[in-house]
Amino acid sequence: MIKKLSRNVWALTAGSFFTDVSSEMIFNLVPLFLANVLGVKTSVIGLIDGIAETTAGLLKLYSGALSDRLGSRKWLAVGGYGLSTLAKPFLYFASTWGGVLGVRFADRIGKGIRTAPRDALMAGSVPENLRGLAFGLHRAGDTAGAFTGLAIAALVIYFTQQSNALLTRATFQTIVLISIIPAVLGVISLALLAREVSIKPSSPSPLFSLEGLSPRFRNFLLGVILFTLGNSSDAFIILRGQERGLSVLQVMGMLLTFNAVYALLSTPLGALSDKLGRRRLILAGWTAYGLIYLGFALAQTGTQVWLLFGLYGLYYAASEGAAKAYVADLIEPERRGTAYGLFNAAVALSALPASLLAGLLWQGFGAWPGFGPSAPFLFGAVMSLLGMAVISRQ
Repeated sequence: MIKKLSRNVWALTAGSFFTDVSSEMIFNLVPLFLANVLGVKTSVIGLIDGIAETTAGLLKLYSGALSDRLGSRKWLAVGGYGLSTLAKPFLYFASTWGGVLGVRFADRIGKGIRTAPRDALMAGSVPENLRGLAFGLHRAGDTAGAFTGLAIAALVIYFTQQSNALLTRATFQTIVLISIIPAVLGVISLALLAREVSIKPSSPSPLFSLEGLSPRFRNFLLGVILFTLGNSSDAFIILRGQERGLSVLQVMGMLLTFNAVYALLSTPLGALSDKLGRRRLILAGWTAYGLIYLGFALAQTGTQVWLLFGLYGLYYAASEGAAKAYVADLIEPERRGTAYGLFNAAVALSALPASLLAGLLWQGFGAWPGFGPSAPFLFGAVMSLLGMAVISRQ
């Protein structure tokens, strides 16, 4: 079946692979750079991630609708990848959390521009019976890039600071410089290999309107919002690992384990959604998420956090590709850019309150009893149940 996938699927997968090699080697270290080098509090770390993802969400909404109106997807995606590539080198010079926020803001603008058009281009490049496989393969390529980027970063950490518990500025700057090369390759591969898929331009409609979109899509969107309000930035899992005793190099090992599981399972689970049904697989993934987040809350050692983060890849593999394929199942081709914009915006706009609240819960709201590093994960487990209750009604 995989041989039947179109050239665009492979081109988009290659672009995402190289981009994630670049992004994951630096952005997974940003929470440690903020905490270890700049001495930033978790509430500020949550705020930075929340603002960045919210920015991306607003632009995903606009760029998806714009691609419908233009009847064109490819060059919006290429432009978004290009902007993120231009932003990343400025992390080398960051000396305040405001500087880090500026780079994250610009990078997320690029992600916001590219994501919905890219997903719509992917959906329009394969027949419905191969859609889950295509999105699963794309997620696998994306995650294989993340694994490769993390492996490179881990090698740099090993040779520059080895077993030091805290990240150093010099190590971070070296990794930022290396990350520029795969970022450029990602833009080039998409620009040269991907082909536009012709669609009839749609008539303009309000960006925040659900008018004309199916009730099933609206219900799914509500469930996604509730779930995401408890799905704070993975930065807090990284900080949890360090708080439970993992060194920087061990944290990189934990991230590599997660991405290995995610990459290996994304394609077969994506294909499974073509047979089993998208909603069932999403519900299974969200169930795994709730149990794993409960485990993060109860974890006593860094090793336990490491093992749980490896299992966390199962949730991503089951849910991410299936959710994007499910959106395409619910929406007609000429409105998919708008629908993907709304879907990605719902996820990203929920990220600001989710990450900000997680940071405050971690700090304990001024040392209120019952709060602390376990609290964000308990909250996430509860919200996963609410999200599942909504979409299980479909």
